[in-house]
Amino acid sequence: MSGHETSKGGVIRFLIDNSLLLVIGAVAALTWANLADRSGSSSYQDFIHYDVRNLWGGGEHHPPSPVSIDDHAASPSAGQSASADQVAAGATEHSEDAHGESHADGGHHWYSLGFLINDVLMALFFAIAAKEVWESLLPGGALSNPRKAATPLLATFGGIVGPALFYLAGAYATGTQAELGQGWAVPCATDIAFSYLVARLIFGAGHPAIAFLLLLAIADDAAGLMILAIFYPSAPIEPIWLLLTATAMGLAWLLRKLKVHSHWFYILGPGVLSWFSFYSAHIHPALGLVPIIPLLPAATSDLGIFAKAELQRDDTLNEFEHFWKTPVECILGLFGLANAGVVLSSVGTGTWLVLAGLLLGKPVGITAMTLLAEKGFRLQKPAGMDYRHVVTLGMVAGIGFTVALFVSVAAFKIPGATQDSVKMGALLSFGAAPLAILIAKLLSIRADSDDEDNDKETESDVAA
Repeated sequence: MSGHETSKGGVIRFLIDNSLLLVIGAVAALTWANLADRSGSSSYQDFIHYDVRNLWGGGEHHPPSPVSIDDHAASPSAGQSASADQVAAGATEHSEDAHGESHADGGHHWYSLGFLINDVLMALFFAIAAKEVWESLLPGGALSNPRKAATPLLATFGGIVGPALFYLAGAYATGTQAELGQGWAVPCATDIAFSYLVARLIFGAGHPAIAFLLLLAIADDAAGLMILAIFYPSAPIEPIWLLLTATAMGLAWLLRKLKVHSHWFYILGPGVLSWFSFYSAHIHPALGLVPIIPLLPAATSDLGIFAKAELQRDDTLNEFEHFWKTPVECILGLFGLANAGVVLSSVGTGTWLVLAGLLLGKPVGITAMTLLAEKGFRLQKPAGMDYRHVVTLGMVAGIGFTVALFVSVAAFKIPGATQDSVKMGALLSFGAAPLAILIAKLLSIRADSDDEDNDKETESDVAA
């Protein structure tokens, strides 16, 4: 990811560069949903179900039904759960197509605002995440040297398995395995932008723990993409449609061979084709641009995530990110607005399971696997890091927010109390930040000098 720009753009630039539009969107959604709940208004649900064809006079208005069988973003009425009888009745009254989409009045359609945000626009967010993963495999990248990356990669494995085990153990202990078990991947995510900001505050820009965290977060992104694709299809996967994905990749390869530079040709041609193939195959369409990202013309080396020098690169892959970075931050604001609208009374078992996974499973898993790497496999931690830093970093990685919220919707497609309780856990994962700061103080960790000149050094140390 290209480095943060200077603060010359003022407040708006600051909000964009620090991913705060997502927070603003989430806070606005929480406020809106809770005010609507208290007044009995359906305005928040109307917003999510809004038929965008109305913008040009072609839509039809259907008030959202009390029970929506498969909507990617909405819940029945703010904070109210549907009973099993209501859901069963709704299932018989709604006819669903092969994609699991309701075609009854008020049901989920491609033209609903929630679908366009979650399934179409978020494809650009995951494309940028895939770009970081791909570049990290290039010479100089964080994952280019398996031997040097081995310890952080094992820590990443612990940061995925640990939360999943804590979540599932809690589900079994509370007898909610049947209801909540499928959400095991929700606490596996690490929000790279917010965890990076918190880690810089705790450790300082030049500390090796920053490089360790960035490598861990990149690997976590890669694992998250695979988990979404494999474990959370919208319906049984239809592999035949993946031939269209292969065709899209072949077309992107041909454009590259023809030395086509503009990223628009890749996105509007192979990209759209790949997105449609994922949608038709029932793989989450938000991942639809991922297969073509490695085929965009790119530099032959990686300067590191958040490296400022990448702003000077003009290859197609970096051109793609430079153009879409700011729009994607705005998209994340819309994503927060469309998905974080749950009432505070939604706190429930799902909330505590997600928080157990993120606030306990993450630090325990990361610390345990780092210890195994060092003592069991004779691998080394980065110089300048001890287990005080590993434990603190593990808590920082417990900020799941963005991807955790996304997986909440993918795992629990039926809106209601269950989905909302899990979403609340993703939102409350911000609690990892003050906990990490407290742990750092208790362990006497002091921030290194947060000098701008250290940024490049930090990034180059990711692969060390």
